[in-house]
Amino acid sequence: MAVDRGLGSGSGGSARASSAVPVLQASNVGVSLSGAELLPATSISLRAGSSTAVRGENGAGKTTLLRVLAGRLRPSKGSATLLGHPLDERGVAIRRHVAALIEPPTLYPDLTLRDQITLIVAAWAGDAGSRGDTEPAAWAGFGTEAIERFGIGHLADRFPHELSSGQRQLVSLAVTFARPGSVLLLDEPEQRLDPDRRGLVAEALSEARAQGVAIAFASHDSQLVARVADTELRVGGAVKP
Repeated sequence: MAVDRGLGSGSGGSARASSAVPVLQASNVGVSLSGAELLPATSISLRAGSSTAVRGENGAGKTTLLRVLAGRLRPSKGSATLLGHPLDERGVAIRRHVAALIEPPTLYPDLTLRDQITLIVAAWAGDAGSRGDTEPAAWAGFGTEAIERFGIGHLADRFPHELSSGQRQLVSLAVTFARPGSVLLLDEPEQRLDPDRRGLVAEALSEARAQGVAIAFASHDSQLVARVADTELRVGGAVKP
């Protein structure tokens, strides 16, 4: 179930009217495996310029829902679409429009952080030039500025094995926000971050929302939710006021 929390101007970001037509929509999607229910039937609509916090206890199905929304997992029941097309991450349009941080991204061990970001930005720029039949993403992303936006510019010449767990989380966020997208899907983006760094996450989410990106993020951080979420969806239980 979902509840509109009426946020926007009161959550630290500018109010922005979202599109009446969902960018990404899931209707009664559920996932079962070997008789075990991993995700109860859940419905969600993500609209341009809006942010939904996915809440619930550990094991409720939040991560599973995000995997379905990213096209990485086919639901056992129900349906999910992006811009009217079935969700499947193998589709060019799906990959172009959906930027997701659900599992830590693969980093090349022999590339510095600066190299990692440069490679990602160049890869998406090349894809845009060769895919003229694909509708462009709503937002270009932060590009190479992503490392500065997440406060890790001073780490630009380090290799992945030289980073702490919190620094790796910031790198994961930078990698995700560097690329284009119309939808952002994040699984506990605040994990392993101190309060100041969590503020950078809130600022990045607010900016993406202001650029017309549709956002869904799972979080246990009530302050982050209060700051950037317009709507809360509670998985596996009733909505809390």
